[in-house]
Amino acid sequence: MKNLAVILFILSTASALAQGPSASFVDFQRTLQRPNDAIRKKEDTLKKQFAAKGLQWPAKYLYIRSFKFDGQLEVWVKNDRKEAFKLFKTYRVCAMAGTLGPKRMAGDYQVPEGFYYINEFNPSSNYHLSLGLNYPNQSDRILSDSLRPGGDIYIHGSCVTVGCIPLTDEYIEEVYILAAYAKKCGTRLHTGSHLSCSL
Repeated sequence: MKNLAVILFILSTASALAQGPSASFVDFQRTLQRPNDAIRKKEDTLKKQFAAKGLQWPAKYLYIRSFKFDGQLEVWVKNDRKEAFKLFKTYRVCAMAGTLGPKRMAGDYQVPEGFYYINEFNPSSNYHLSLGLNYPNQSDRILSDSLRPGGDIYIHGSCVTVGCIPLTDEYIEEVYILAAYAKKCGTRLHTGSHLSCSL
């Protein structure tokens, strides 16, 4: 599909933060100002939206994909490994950089195209909240400039970009919360797998 720009797998990662055995990643996020404000403001609405679509809150499996051509980011969820993913919500990407085609070097303003996972949660981003992608992935390291492939690719707020995927602050709060609940679920998986957990 020519308009498919970025396909992202949100994969669970073991928390690198020093937390007690009973603490969860979401509990830790509640100790941070911006994520806590977002959870207090958005969680009830997200729960109601899940219920209206017959989805179990929170999502046990989360899959995000973005389309450069259409300027959209989709969040798909499911609650059982054997189920098909269901579209939860489509968000408008509010600013664009570069053109269709993959990212190949630092400073080219291109949004990467391929399969990635979230490898960083930044609760105090310069762009409100942000979720880092594992760019460059293995394929990018082969196909991109070997010395300057670029990096620091995020889904973030603030509606500005030089190669990231910007959402409004309101939208990134929702996606950040959904990703935080997904991360709560367990151990890091390989790219292309889906995350699973018991809540």
